[in-house]
Amino acid sequence: MAAFVIKSLVSQITAKHSPSDHTSSRIEIKSALISVKRRCGSKIPVLAASIHSENDQSIEAQKKKNGPLSSTHLSNSVSSGSRLRVAYQGVRGAYSESAAQKAYPNCEAVPCEQFDTAFESVERWLVDRAVLPIENSLGGSIHRNYDLLLRHRLHIVGEVKYAVRHCLLANHGVKVEDLKRVLSHPQALAQCENTLTKLGLVREAVDDTAGAAKHVALQKLEDTGAVASSAAASIYGLNILAEDIQDDSDNVTRFLILAREPIIPGTDRPFKTSIVFSLEEGPGVLFKALAVFALRQINLTKIESRPLRKQPLRASDDGNSGLPKYFDYLFYVDFEASMADENAQNALRHLKEFATFLRVLGSYPVHTSMV
Repeated sequence: MAAFVIKSLVSQITAKHSPSDHTSSRIEIKSALISVKRRCGSKIPVLAASIHSENDQSIEAQKKKNGPLSSTHLSNSVSSGSRLRVAYQGVRGAYSESAAQKAYPNCEAVPCEQFDTAFESVERWLVDRAVLPIENSLGGSIHRNYDLLLRHRLHIVGEVKYAVRHCLLANHGVKVEDLKRVLSHPQALAQCENTLTKLGLVREAVDDTAGAAKHVALQKLEDTGAVASSAAASIYGLNILAEDIQDDSDNVTRFLILAREPIIPGTDRPFKTSIVFSLEEGPGVLFKALAVFALRQINLTKIESRPLRKQPLRASDDGNSGLPKYFDYLFYVDFEASMADENAQNALRHLKEFATFLRVLGSYPVHTSMV
């Protein structure tokens, strides 16, 4: 097959003053040119030349132990290139693993101990993608991942929505009335509060749902259950005492798909764009920022504010001894438009006129199905 060229959008947009968007010029987005030569039957190489395949034994050994990938293993493990390798946070049986398999049905799902590790594994070419939660319909935003999006240079290339169905798990032979406490992730425990209260169970928080199931199984606990998925029950040999114990049946988690390179946005189907920006302090400044979308009939689907960590406080300008008065914030916004759409380009060019910082995190297809 003839060589083909992919042009990728770089996510950084510098916050410079620009002319009015009534002109025909478009927002300045630097582009990188990537040439990939492909022959019939051959695969596109996904590994940096400095990474050697013999180190893959480290990650394979870790997987046999059902253990997650940690920062220690990052320097000793690589992608085999046989199929798409997708990182997720947690251990086998986690909802994140199911989301990764929903996004890429034939992928090799790679567990990671922490969210940071998943980001790093993509950046260092150890995996091809990461699928990480960003918000839940009941528990709200996962703030840690918003902060990591800014800290790392990965691009959002897709999203997947996964319907969470919690189960009460225990070892075989253990009945509901035998249980005194239950382990799970804090959000999972909160989402099943009514059911667990009726059962009179003491709730203990752990790092993740599947980890709770694994602990109950390995320790052969007879007075302790776990709130986790049916997949975790199957993997760790636990009995499902009750299904769908969440208080609200509309329990959906939205996951982001992250990659080293952005995808080329299109207009052939619905797209969503995610950005982050900061503003000067002043009356009506946030209103003006959001108005650039309203004026162009662009729908916002999410807005999240996070403290600007390196400059959390702004000194007062009213002569009050220079005492700290304002908190500086970053604003994360999702809107329904593709960066290939001139209307979206104009909106960001308008926003850039008064934003002190602006970065496009990704422009990607909207995910509509929920299973």
